[in-house]
Parts: sequence; structure tokens; C-alpha cells
Amino acid sequence: MARYTGPVCRLCRREKMKLFLKGAKCDTMKCPIERRPYPPGEHGRGRMRESEYLLQLREKQKARRIYGVLEKQFRNLYKEANRRGGITGENLLRMLEMRLDNVVFRAGWGSSRAQGRQLVRHGHVNVNGRRVTIPSYQVRKGDVVEMRDKARRMIVLRHNLDTLDRLTPPWLESGDDSFRVTVLDEPRREHIDVPVRESLIVELYSK
Repeated sequence: MARYTGPVCRLCRREKMKLFLKGAKCDTMKCPIERRPYPPGEHGRGRMRESEYLLQLREKQKARRIYGVLEKQFRNLYKEANRRGGITGENLLRMLEMRLDNVVFRAGWGSSRAQGRQLVRHGHVNVNGRRVTIPSYQVRKGDVVEMRDKARRMIVLRHNLDTLDRLTPPWLESGDDSFRVTVLDEPRREHIDVPVRESLIVELYSK
């Protein structure tokens, strides 16, 4: 499946904020945005003319980059969110949150969503007892997501569980062994802590 393979730190610089795409590195002074808090490129320090379209585009790009979704995937998600009942922007964020790679990240097994995606692609994750290798797989209410037995002995997984100071969101229930989570319900907007104004994304696609 296609994914972005370029330098991710320049994505944070382009959005002028930390998107936490590199895991632990983002919390240290090694993060490039600490030294160069301006967009990359020759004209990064130049004055950029603000416009309504630019604000909408930046919010869409920010959401895409946080969740590691390409443009075509993101547009298809928006179409599905718009088709469902309720608030389109909240539907979109809810669908992004319920991707399997994001659930692995939220459970504390991956230091970043990219690492969560890798764990899924390498076949280390079960959903309801069956191995799933599709990062974009949409979990549902009542699904049980767990790490496979071989993966539970991985040093990187145990390191993440021991060092990451990340609370399990209210819509997930962690098992006693920390290697299993149950999807209690779909996340509500107040449970999604990403710095995205979804209303601007809806305005962009509604044109």
C-alpha cells in the first residue's frame, strides 16, 4: 500500500507545529522544529499571504500528515464521512481514529502512528482472534485488538509500554496484560486530541 516515504520532520516544519511523527524524538531538542520553526525551502522565511483557502488547505494537509494518509485515501474517507448521518467533520476524524494503525498507536504499542502501521503490516496484530495486515482496517464497537504471542516478546514493544507516558483513550479498554484492548464505542470529538479544525476541511471539500 502506498505511503509517504520522504523526510517527515519537514512536514512538521511546513505546518509550523509538532505533529509528533517521529515518536520520542519529537519530545527532545533534536526535533528540527526547535531549531528551525519556519517552513522548509528557499522561501520558508518569507512572508506568506494568508487567505481563507490557505487556512483550509493547511488544516487538510495537517490531518493527512498526522494520520499518515495519502490524498486519494483521505478524499475517499471524506466522501464516506459525508454520506453518513451526523456532523461530517466529526465523522471524518472518527473514521481516522478507528483505523487499525491508529488503535495500535493509541494502545501504546507503537511510539508513533508510523510504527503502529509497521506493526500491522508485519502481521503482529490480531483483531477478534484473526491476523489483520491492513493498516486502514476500520475497527468497530466490540472488536478486540491484541498483539500476537510472538510480538509480545519484542524488545521495542516492551520498551514502548515501559517508557511511553500515554493514557489509553476512554473509547478503548486496556486488558490486564497490556497487550489487548477492546473498542468500547466510537470516539466522541472530545476524546480526539489532534490539533485539527475539521470544519475548515469540510469547507474546503464543499467548494
